[in-house]
Amino acid sequence: MSDDARLRIRGLTVPTGAESVRGILLILSAYLVITGADVAVKWALPEVGVAMSMIARGVVGALAVLAITRGRGIAPGNVRLLTVRGVLHCGVSATWYWAWLSGMALVDSYAIAAAAPLLMTLLAIPMLGERVGWRRWTSTAIGFAGVLFMLQPGGDLWRFETGFLLVAVVAMAVTRIWTRLLSATDGPASVAFWLMVAHIPMGILLLPAFPPPDAMPSVGVMAALVFFGVANAIAHLLFARAFALAPVSALAPYEYSPLLIGGILGFLIWVEIPAWTTVGGAVIVIIAGLYNLHRERVRRAAERRDG
Repeated sequence: MSDDARLRIRGLTVPTGAESVRGILLILSAYLVITGADVAVKWALPEVGVAMSMIARGVVGALAVLAITRGRGIAPGNVRLLTVRGVLHCGVSATWYWAWLSGMALVDSYAIAAAAPLLMTLLAIPMLGERVGWRRWTSTAIGFAGVLFMLQPGGDLWRFETGFLLVAVVAMAVTRIWTRLLSATDGPASVAFWLMVAHIPMGILLLPAFPPPDAMPSVGVMAALVFFGVANAIAHLLFARAFALAPVSALAPYEYSPLLIGGILGFLIWVEIPAWTTVGGAVIVIIAGLYNLHRERVRRAAERRDG
């Protein structure tokens, strides 16, 4: 059975090269926005805690999606998958916030998250029926080699939180695959809205484990939380649209882009200086991602030649 037939069986559209390039541009925009949101919540976490950050993300993010979409398209299609994805994603969010609150540098957490692309590429085969060509396999493998270089045992990235983040990365890869599956039944507004809503009850459930500080947060922190929620809403609208347009294997390498963005912002705000192994590995994974963009452009040019 061809890849196109497998996609149609799952109710997914078969992407063209042009759609894949559009998906890549959208996901790069989403990662730029979501990195800004991560910076905001990392700055706010000492004053509000993990659980309250999740509640703020849910309330502000859901309202932002409603405002952006004017309430159109938020009706759920695949309720079960939206629910399971939302719960799993909340677990990922809580793990990341806890790691940042514990003192992990932004760029170090992104370096660990860079293991997600290989997992996404692998999981897309049984879950979506996607076929990955040898060039993408090669570039993804090279990128993962860069991740291993950063995560070498005994290196600066190995600390107590690292193991939990690696588990969260596996869960994150699954939620990315499910975003692609949901494109057959739910539009970007529905996918983003119900994800934001899921953070509210999950944040409330986590309050006993992560109680907020006694003092009221400052005005600056409150403003950061509002930005955090709005940015998450925008980013997940972009994510949902990108995964509806392009195959997971084409988008997976761009999980690496927060490494560069987060590294710059982490240095400017907290003077976080990554280890040389992190920098070296980041260079490898970025090159691998850029090569995949080149392959999508080649595919698009070939489609134009063939009419």
